[in-house]
Amino acid sequence: MVFQSDTYSVLLVSASEKLNTAMASVLPPTDFWPVQTARSISQARRLTLEKPFDLILVNSPLPDGVGVPFCIDVCANSESGVLLLVRSEDYEETYYRVLPHGVMTLAKPVSREILSQSLRLLCAVRERLRSVGKAQSTVEEKMEELRLVNRAKWLLMERQGLQEDEAHRTILRRAMEQRISKKEAAEQILRSSPKERRTETE
Repeated sequence: MVFQSDTYSVLLVSASEKLNTAMASVLPPTDFWPVQTARSISQARRLTLEKPFDLILVNSPLPDGVGVPFCIDVCANSESGVLLLVRSEDYEETYYRVLPHGVMTLAKPVSREILSQSLRLLCAVRERLRSVGKAQSTVEEKMEELRLVNRAKWLLMERQGLQEDEAHRTILRRAMEQRISKKEAAEQILRSSPKERRTETE
């Protein structure tokens, strides 16, 4: 993979020994590692609760279901790239059912070349999801910092009679003097308030 130096962790959800053996040739450990196998949807659900996977490949049907709800749930609640392999007679209906949720679908039987190309596309999807996840985390962190700084600012205005810009400068000055972030400075101010301490312990 020219764009990703690390390997992609994979969960292969399949009860077919034939397919599981064939997958080894399209999942070289130089690009895909570790690779774990689940032989049922219930086992796959347990594994995804224990840790995240970059890619999840589902070979439908499984002993306990076709895997469609599982794939949709994974896409809704994680940043994993999901590929669903279905019987050719089920492809059209399944494709349109899972497409809005971001699940990639392939009809079986599938050639090694098509499967390999699909995995590379799935890696690109995973990189996109990773970037979106990082951006989302950054936005959430900024919003949390803003919320705490505003709370600390209003507390200073109430306790010390400062104007809003003076309270803001007080927080900035504390952050610079102690070489900490604005969020940490705001947290210190909030912790110093008896009211805030009571709220945290209640």
